[in-house]
Amino acid sequence: MKDASVNVLGGPLEECSTAPVTGFFRNGCCDTGPMDRGLHTVCATMTDEFLALSKYLGNDLSTPRPEFGFAGLKAGDRWCLCAARFLQAHEEGAAPLVRLRATHIRTLDIVPLSVLKPYAVDLSD
Repeated sequence: MKDASVNVLGGPLEECSTAPVTGFFRNGCCDTGPMDRGLHTVCATMTDEFLALSKYLGNDLSTPRPEFGFAGLKAGDRWCLCAARFLQAHEEGAAPLVRLRATHIRTLDIVPLSVLKPYAVDLSD
């Protein structure tokens, strides 16, 4: 079961990435629901700086894990991040860019829109 697919701007949730396939439900979107305790709802574009921070904090997203069908992420890949990890990266000065139209509204439970907007890549289109 998943929550309604609504983005932080109040519109329909757009796809984040299918190459690599992301999302708690592995449907390419940052959908969430009761089973998603990590709230994987922020559609972020990976940077070397963020990937290094994430690895340092114990969540290595860059190393391939073939046993889980995970090729590892590299700068430029889009991925549904945990909202709390995004906020932590923001506080550490290493937050990645985000696509607000592909970021689930439940993100706002943890990260204020005013914090997300400076990292937005899709406000002008």
